[in-house]
Amino acid sequence: MSKVTFNNSNRLFYQAVKKSVDAYFQSNRLRKTGNWKLYMKAFILIPVAMGLYGYLLLGHYHWLAGILLAALLGLSLVCIAFNVMHDACHGSYSRKKWVNELMGLSMNVLGSNAFIWKIKHNIIHHTYTNIDGIDDDLANSSLLRMCNTQQWKPIHRFQFIYMYLLYAISTLAWMWGTDFVKYFSRKIHHTPINQIDLHQHIVFWTSKLLYLFFYVAVPIYFIGWQSWLAGFLVIHVVMGLSLSIVFQLAHVVEKTTFEVIAEKPKVIASEWAIHEVSTTADFAPKNKVISWLVGGLNFQIEHHLFPQISHVHYPALSKIVRQQCELFGLPYNFYPTMRQAIYSHVRLMKQLGRSHAP
Repeated sequence: MSKVTFNNSNRLFYQAVKKSVDAYFQSNRLRKTGNWKLYMKAFILIPVAMGLYGYLLLGHYHWLAGILLAALLGLSLVCIAFNVMHDACHGSYSRKKWVNELMGLSMNVLGSNAFIWKIKHNIIHHTYTNIDGIDDDLANSSLLRMCNTQQWKPIHRFQFIYMYLLYAISTLAWMWGTDFVKYFSRKIHHTPINQIDLHQHIVFWTSKLLYLFFYVAVPIYFIGWQSWLAGFLVIHVVMGLSLSIVFQLAHVVEKTTFEVIAEKPKVIASEWAIHEVSTTADFAPKNKVISWLVGGLNFQIEHHLFPQISHVHYPALSKIVRQQCELFGLPYNFYPTMRQAIYSHVRLMKQLGRSHAP
């Protein structure tokens, strides 16, 4: 893999925005990690998920109610991923490392692996956002052409239609496909995983087996394989669509930019922070319901600039970041509503599906 570096010799933008953000926390005497607003989410979402799981095992409900409850369980699980796991894996849930590690294992409870995800997301995606050839988020499937530097195929003409099906099965493919590919190949896209210690090997296999026990064996025992299969698929469809759409709206929309690596080492002309701003977009910043459900991931610019600050602070930080972008003449990419962001994603995928896409 070619080496990619940023022109960080003059980091005026990041220094300015960081200084303003630090001043905000100091003047308001706030901690950068989570507070009661974040902890309340965990106290609500985790018991709700456990309660739904337990009730579904009883089987004493109409089949339509079972489908709706399974969908609600899928939504509660994905909200745990957005609100609890994401902050914890970035080290912003708590000031205490062991608490972050513990809450980060909610990723394993959901079926994936926190160790692999931290490398894929925290290190690769957050450093090389929207760089084709490095950012694994752009390499989910050859059936999807997500930037104009990726190879075009005739089937891509219809990707703006069938992408929803791929999104719907994405968590199944992730947890029972790509996790194992990354684990056995010791590689995330083209980036090697240097070392997996014994502890992580044990956690990987133990959590996968426990997932099979609690999400497959136990439900089949109590409600039968047909009811289990229907509910299991509904859960993953809800999770897959929710996760995929939220993350796609942050980077694969018309306002964001893309880069690509080549055979020779590449130097990005701008500093890292400017690259993050140009490759990322916010959406529905004034919608408090969406902000609560997606764990502040609708404030992606703020998250990418300050991933170790809890998402509960992003609405306040967005005003600071936007002001600094204006001062430096930088575009602050955002869509006022989630609907507008979705439309932009669909339009871009439709454009990229044409052989002559720009």
